[in-house]
Amino acid sequence: MPRLLEALGPLAPFLISMAIGLLIGLERERNRSAKAGLRTFALVSLAGTLGAMLSSQTDAPWMLGAGLLVLGGMMVGVHLRDDEDDDPGTTTVAAVVVCYALGALVWYGHNQVAVTLAILTTVLLYFKTELRGASQKLTRKDLVSILQFAVLSFVILPILPDENFGPYETLNPYQTWLMVVLISGLSLAGYAALRLAGQRHGALLTGLLGGAASSTATTLVFARNTRADPTLTGVAAIVILTANWVVLIRLCIVVAVIAPDLFALMASLFAGGALAGMAYFYWLWRKVGRQPVLPEMEMKNPTEIRAALGFGAMYAIVLLAAAWLSDVAGQAGLYAVALASGLTDVDAITLSSLRLFGATTLTANQTASAIVLAVGANIVFKAILATSIGGRALARHVLPGFAAVLSGLALAYLLVAH
Repeated sequence: MPRLLEALGPLAPFLISMAIGLLIGLERERNRSAKAGLRTFALVSLAGTLGAMLSSQTDAPWMLGAGLLVLGGMMVGVHLRDDEDDDPGTTTVAAVVVCYALGALVWYGHNQVAVTLAILTTVLLYFKTELRGASQKLTRKDLVSILQFAVLSFVILPILPDENFGPYETLNPYQTWLMVVLISGLSLAGYAALRLAGQRHGALLTGLLGGAASSTATTLVFARNTRADPTLTGVAAIVILTANWVVLIRLCIVVAVIAPDLFALMASLFAGGALAGMAYFYWLWRKVGRQPVLPEMEMKNPTEIRAALGFGAMYAIVLLAAAWLSDVAGQAGLYAVALASGLTDVDAITLSSLRLFGATTLTANQTASAIVLAVGANIVFKAILATSIGGRALARHVLPGFAAVLSGLALAYLLVAH
């Protein structure tokens, strides 16, 4: 592609610009209410490139802005002359302005950025119905979750100092809050997907999305539903096991983001548990057969400030305890922390172990061992939670599944990391 652009010489930016305009214009051409289509958007993009060229070669930056003002005036005039009141055309006007700016970007050599933004713009224009439907499904609680995540990520995180404090210099406010943002973001993504998709698409999807949001909450809710309605036992078991299977995928993502050097090792370990679990899931799926209608599952806001502060404090405490006990008692101390903290929250000890691995305090095998112990403890805790609340019928369905995941994880550990 670079050689082709070089061969085209001075025409290359104009051809790229025209392609961008045609792409956006193609979507607008299909929209009957739009007052600009293929030709208009192609010409607008070319106008942006020409405006940028004239501005740079005549040393008159105002020419690019003047072109945008002229273009905007023309679009406003078109809409004022139109007698139709059903479509004010604001989306098309905005798209025209973006197209003009993208044409200018091409002249200044930002081809990749311009093309990427053109594709994203076309996607936004095309999926109008889906985006409107998704926004209408959002409740006040959902909007609060999004705003709170924005506060966690873009208000609190940037102002925290990126320095190490405390014993063993393990406490870093910025790094600690970055872990809070990471886990809150993963939970919010699962929560949002569950809210938008609902539970009408079946047990498997509900388990996948519920596990991404909170495997503990999913286990608790469906165990209670099973006790209230025994006919849900089979499908509830699928939801619970799937949600806890997703924990392995979720941890793989965390490892890939925090410690890429450890990803191959941890992915091979988690694959053992995931494959063993999938074999039992398939058998259970065939046995359960037709699924009843699932009850609605209420999930707590995953980005509450109080919850974020609680997780941040837990992460800091686990990190400090792991560093101290590994120094005082060696591997035994670290593994004791992994077992204890993994019972209720596997994320904190996983992130803490990865942080210590990044600081070269732990070796790869020690880190893998701590995470595997934490996951194993978490699986045992979820199994006890499900069976104690859901009763014997649910226990007969979920215990073999939990045992399969645990056995696969242990076997993979013995073969790969031991």
